[in-house]
Amino acid sequence: MPSDKLKSILHFHGIVFIFGFTAILGKLISIDAVSLVWYRMVLATAVLTLFMWGFKIPFRLSNKQLLIMMICGVLIALHWVFFFHAVKVSNVSVTLSVMSAGALVTALIEPIVYNRSVDMNEIILGLVVVLALGMIVQTEYRFIDGMLFAFIAVLLSVAFTLINGKFVHKSDARVMSVYQLGTGAICLSVILFFQGKWSVDLFSISQSDMLWILILAIVCTAYAFVVSIAVMRHLRPFSLMLAINMEPVYGILLGILIFGSDEKMSLPFYIGTLLILSSVLMNGYLNLKKGKSSDNN
Repeated sequence: MPSDKLKSILHFHGIVFIFGFTAILGKLISIDAVSLVWYRMVLATAVLTLFMWGFKIPFRLSNKQLLIMMICGVLIALHWVFFFHAVKVSNVSVTLSVMSAGALVTALIEPIVYNRSVDMNEIILGLVVVLALGMIVQTEYRFIDGMLFAFIAVLLSVAFTLINGKFVHKSDARVMSVYQLGTGAICLSVILFFQGKWSVDLFSISQSDMLWILILAIVCTAYAFVVSIAVMRHLRPFSLMLAINMEPVYGILLGILIFGSDEKMSLPFYIGTLLILSSVLMNGYLNLKKGKSSDNN
């Protein structure tokens, strides 16, 4: 239903605003990226598990669904590690702007995964995003390491979105989230063990870090993660990726307000983000127009 699609778009933009705030939290939290994401996934899994026990929601999945959720859990865990590492080696603005490349990658891969014809509007809008990204890279080359880590995060995010989009209709979003986040937590536990960080030092963090981590785990993960999966029932992956391109806009504005001059960039950088915003708005307009056209037929 078009009304469901519109509600999902609006709801998802609220979630994307929260996602934009996660980059701010990544900058505020002093621990390394792997430990940060481990805390995020462990706490979020615990919150969702308690919620499901309290409301007696069954954890049931088929063996095939469970395997897919475990793969998605590893993908999202690695995505977050690369994302937060990019924030720490560059800044919020650069990391979030690079995430916009997901639109083109999704536009090129989605037709293969979903066995549908290529939509030229999606290709064009994706190319606009790449043009914007090129302007950002050219003027902020000193942050190239952060850009590379952010682009790896993009590839992992696209893979996660496409796989989830194929299976989201077949099970409860909360159940999917618990298994994905739980698997991610286990994956990162193994990584921490081989890094030699599985010790008492892992749990020796400051009170301010714990406060930010709790906000990250409960608001920006447990709540936002479930809703972002649920809205996939009404939105196609490319629409999701273009909406996610609003994350740089929200995050950059928040970054400037919170960190001041550390987040102020060159004029071409902001022109690039404006092009991203234009792509998002155009995609929303085309989707609504396509929905009205379908209703009239």
